[in-house]
Amino acid sequence: MDPVSTIEGAITFVDQEDVDTDQIIPARYMKRVERTGFGEYLFHEWRANGYDLPANPILVAGENFGCGSSREHAPWALLDYGFVALISPRFADIFRNNCTKNGMLPIELPKEQCDEIVRRGKAKIDLEAQTVDEFSFAIDPQIKHRLLNGLDDISLTLAQVDAIEAYESGRERSGPDTTALTGAGV
Repeated sequence: MDPVSTIEGAITFVDQEDVDTDQIIPARYMKRVERTGFGEYLFHEWRANGYDLPANPILVAGENFGCGSSREHAPWALLDYGFVALISPRFADIFRNNCTKNGMLPIELPKEQCDEIVRRGKAKIDLEAQTVDEFSFAIDPQIKHRLLNGLDDISLTLAQVDAIEAYESGRERSGPDTTALTGAGV
């Protein structure tokens, strides 16, 4: 995962409320588990019907963005298309969590502030300062740490490898040791 610190540039505005994950990435395109290659299917039906979706670093959306079924493919498609940050008055909880676990920054701001950012057509996000231009946003300190340092769940676990190995080497086992590789042909 790439670290997220400062994101600056033009915005893309999705002027819709209650955009669900099936609109973001239709289920028929979720046929693999790699995190890449989904951008071409982002808002597939909308774009097939002439919806203009510029690939900018920041997407501003209406209320309740990412509702519907829980699928990591939605943030994967948004990231693959080029979006790094999302701004909305409210995100669906599971979608917001899937975004942060995949290196995307979802920011909740009041509708009036979202409207002002849309009017400007560009924004500068500073995660360390927790600002979008002059507007402040809240973020869980652990999520902020993860995003600033490019840490996913596996990276966080591997950072504790010494403690894990110490625990495993010192814990009492009953029965055979099934973690050791022994014998011929190993």
